[in-house]
Amino acid sequence: MLEKQFYKQFLKRSFNIPIKVNYWDGSSDVYGDGEPEITITFNEIIPVKSITKNASIALGEAYMDKKIEIDGSIQELLTAAYESADSFFHNKKFIHFLPKQGHGEKESLNDIQTHYDLGNDFYQKWLDPTMTYSCAYFESPNDDLETAQMNKVRHILRKLDPQPGKRLLDIGCGWGTLMLTAAKEFNLKVVGVTLSREQYNMVQKRIVDQGLSGVAEVRLEDYRELGDEKFDYITSVGMFEHVGKENLSIYFDNVAKYLKKDGVALIHGITRQQGGANNGWLNKWIFPGGYVPGLVENTEHIINAGLQIDDLEPLRRHYQKTTELWDLNFNKHRSEIAEMFDERFVRMWDLYLQASAASFESGNIDVIQFLLTKGASGRVLPMTRDYIYEK
Repeated sequence: MLEKQFYKQFLKRSFNIPIKVNYWDGSSDVYGDGEPEITITFNEIIPVKSITKNASIALGEAYMDKKIEIDGSIQELLTAAYESADSFFHNKKFIHFLPKQGHGEKESLNDIQTHYDLGNDFYQKWLDPTMTYSCAYFESPNDDLETAQMNKVRHILRKLDPQPGKRLLDIGCGWGTLMLTAAKEFNLKVVGVTLSREQYNMVQKRIVDQGLSGVAEVRLEDYRELGDEKFDYITSVGMFEHVGKENLSIYFDNVAKYLKKDGVALIHGITRQQGGANNGWLNKWIFPGGYVPGLVENTEHIINAGLQIDDLEPLRRHYQKTTELWDLNFNKHRSEIAEMFDERFVRMWDLYLQASAASFESGNIDVIQFLLTKGASGRVLPMTRDYIYEK
């Protein structure tokens, strides 16, 4: 049977750990040396044409639809696939098709609302109480998720060396924890922008509840529409992954435009040391419009925008742990989330969170904090990094 021969060769090359495969016809094979800890079961055949068109989409959808079951850790299985040089993640024969993407203002609005407006009640199920949906910062191995997220927020703000009374812009402010912390603990006047209606509503409420109406403002607005406003500081966390490859230069140009002379920006986001890439399944089902830029790619845009790099800090292992804790929380509420949506949605999000952890674990993607200045950094920041860690 030609399909069976294809699958044997396809799966043999895809993982660097031993796995057992139960096929749709009742037969089984073990690939790799040693006792397999993970078993893949095909409840039905997935057409070879679908796999060669885009293996990530075909296999991801098959798992969502229970055509494939995985007994064992999905994260471990996908880490093994990322670490295998000839797996479907890397072999161009299995990445022929990618969903079309647009990144105009209308498309960006739709993309962001598709992901972030699933409902605050959904995200409250598995995020920590700060509602922070980005890489945490574990100063201690024993930090819980809430502590680590506040560590990250303060780590970012301390890097700016902020002076009381000055203005901060938070591009892609999420549910507002960073901007509100900047106002409360660092005495800054803050503006946050988001395209998510759900996030906007929550931040508005938090501003009122925390008595910050005079110093904090949130806008439901595209970051490209801020006109000629100027800020002393800019933060942007988990944002540039959404703007698209063709808009990266526009994004960094706008950061430079909104910064005052000698202003400081901290840009935090997912990147790849190996160069930019996207994933068909993630683009189709989780992050429409998403693109993970390469480290060199981002650096070139930063320099071309007239910004100066003062510090780069990789936090890959921190994001691996963050996504692992998110998935643990998610599965504690699995039945409740299934009632809110359905089982297919639950399987999709569990796969997404474990795949993210695997991608960070394997080094396929990284998360980097870029500390940038508009002007020579020696004029506005201390000469050593010691100030970042003074509390």
